[in-house]
Amino acid sequence: MHRIVFVVYPDFELLDSAGPVSVFNGVNHALRQQGKPPFYQIALASSAGGAVESSSGVAVETCPVADIEEADTVLVAGAEREPLLTALADPVLQPALRGLIGNADRFGSVCSGGFVLAAMGLLDGHLVATHWACCEPLASAFPRITVDADTLYVVDGRLWTSAGVTTGIDMALAMVGIDLDPVIAGEVARRLILYARRPGYQSQFSRVLQAQISADSPFAGLIGWVQANLDGQLDVPSLADRAGMSERSFHRNFAAATGQTPARFVETARLDAARMLLSQGLPLKVVAARVGLAPVARGRKHSSAGSA
Repeated sequence: MHRIVFVVYPDFELLDSAGPVSVFNGVNHALRQQGKPPFYQIALASSAGGAVESSSGVAVETCPVADIEEADTVLVAGAEREPLLTALADPVLQPALRGLIGNADRFGSVCSGGFVLAAMGLLDGHLVATHWACCEPLASAFPRITVDADTLYVVDGRLWTSAGVTTGIDMALAMVGIDLDPVIAGEVARRLILYARRPGYQSQFSRVLQAQISADSPFAGLIGWVQANLDGQLDVPSLADRAGMSERSFHRNFAAATGQTPARFVETARLDAARMLLSQGLPLKVVAARVGLAPVARGRKHSSAGSA
């Protein structure tokens, strides 16, 4: 079995560990359904062991990290500034963690957990990802690290680092794809009802989410509808009619609210969805039809432009 250890500490971000744990446990469940033995053995560890309370108030049961003799994968959860500083000052955590990581096939962090590894010198000379709000502080505090401020997760040798919270799920699915195969990773993603399996190079800054956040009503709802109907008629007259506005008023107000013209927003949404589907191995013709970039020649042109 592949032994995975998640290292936590008081007031850690629960989703940083719970998300990836759900992925690996989902793999075991899928394997059992196929009559196969589970592949992952999952453990949560902390400095002293016992119950460790997360920032949300939910406590998890852990074993002392020093008691774990071997692990194939070691991942450190993130937290806010004060819990991180406390973890960095823990006289037990770092020495025990260093020994465990030294013998692991791979190690890494989710979100701001990279600060724990950086303080140990384990990120020096590496390209890493972290939550967008932590990129500048991490780069400033540890100048020997190269921080990729845009991507969801980064693989640099045996080091895996991910951006904020939910990206730990994306990184875990990528690990499953390597450990076993992409098919079972897709099955687990479907079981978790994920919108898509996001590749590491995808930006942390979703244009759709930014538009939903900045847009005034009714555009937030309209944007969600556009995402669900990328293969439909999404020209300005159709969108204006759905928003209950004249074409001129809709165009002006949408651009003012989102910073993009309606045509530009739809094009961007379609291209982002196409790249995501292509990364999953779907045929170009299928992708083009699904996101409204048919005919295929048009999809091919945009695909090439996106990778240039």
